[in-house]
Amino acid sequence: MWKGNSPAGSQGAAMEGTGGELGGQGNWGLEDAPGLLARASLTMLPWPLPLASSALTLLFGALTSLFLWYCYRLGSQDIQALGAGSRARGVRGRPVGCSEAGGPSRRGPGDPGEGPRTEGLVSRRLRAYARRYSWAGMGRVRRAAQGGPGPGRGPGVLGIQRPGLLFLPDLPSAPFVPRDAQRHDVELLESSFPAILRDFGAVSWDFSGATPLPRGWSPPLAPGCYQLLLYQAGRCQPSNCRRCPGAYRALRGLRSFMSANTFGNAGFSVLLPGARLEGRCGPTNARVRCHLGLKIPPGCELVVGGEPQCWAEGHCLLVDDSFLHTVAHNGSPEDGPRVVFIVDLWHPNVAGAERQALDFVFAPDP
Repeated sequence: MWKGNSPAGSQGAAMEGTGGELGGQGNWGLEDAPGLLARASLTMLPWPLPLASSALTLLFGALTSLFLWYCYRLGSQDIQALGAGSRARGVRGRPVGCSEAGGPSRRGPGDPGEGPRTEGLVSRRLRAYARRYSWAGMGRVRRAAQGGPGPGRGPGVLGIQRPGLLFLPDLPSAPFVPRDAQRHDVELLESSFPAILRDFGAVSWDFSGATPLPRGWSPPLAPGCYQLLLYQAGRCQPSNCRRCPGAYRALRGLRSFMSANTFGNAGFSVLLPGARLEGRCGPTNARVRCHLGLKIPPGCELVVGGEPQCWAEGHCLLVDDSFLHTVAHNGSPEDGPRVVFIVDLWHPNVAGAERQALDFVFAPDP
């Protein structure tokens, strides 16, 4: 308290009180800081206490506003950098040709395009997702949207992996994925082999090309390569699913099927003797393509990333088709077609939060 009306006496009393509290042996903590600061300021300020308190309040408010403005600027610059990077850089790597079961060159209404326009669209959709949900767990997806290091741009890349639309960085990559990585879905498909084979018998034809395509079959991807899709670019094909109830039932039981994503396809793939698909890459490394062998005659081969493999009837083969791959049927006409049932699954190392975000970004058009 102040004693007397003299300003000098008041300052002296304040100095004594301050020296006793700050220099003595008493206990004090952070909760005492406002009072201590106010008392200490009296030794330097010639104006009355109410005016000093108002000045401190204004100073504290100004510092708080400055801190909040700084945080806002940091967040704004981060979001602007994401959009600017998307506009400045195009999607690296173009799809080469087409792949079996809904390849990138057969782009439908819901499929993303190529180049800066595509990357800008990916970034805008990703920001919309983050506003609705969160940025948590989105590190790799954000880098992918910004066009971060990918095949042909990072260390240790041999140019054999060139996803045309989306490269998810830091994702373990190999041309062939172990069966155990998707054990549940592999075992379910293999146990459904008899039912899926019966479904193919119900929709198959002579594949001579001399007659119009039967209902449900897509135009040939290349000479001698036909397909019937139950899911195309993440969209169910109801009429084909009704004609193949065993295959559809198996698809509904899968845990990692990309059923709501434009990268997701499922259906029968037929390759006639003498047909060949080569020099092709899938659109993304975020998926694994599962091949269930239905009819595998001699002379059929699959080479992915320079590694040869062969199908086996009733067994699944997991392929990362973002690697350069070649498919060929070198058998004789008497051997008949090679038939596999292909399903696009999530790469086992894509986390749940990343799958949800990519499903939002690459959702099929209604």
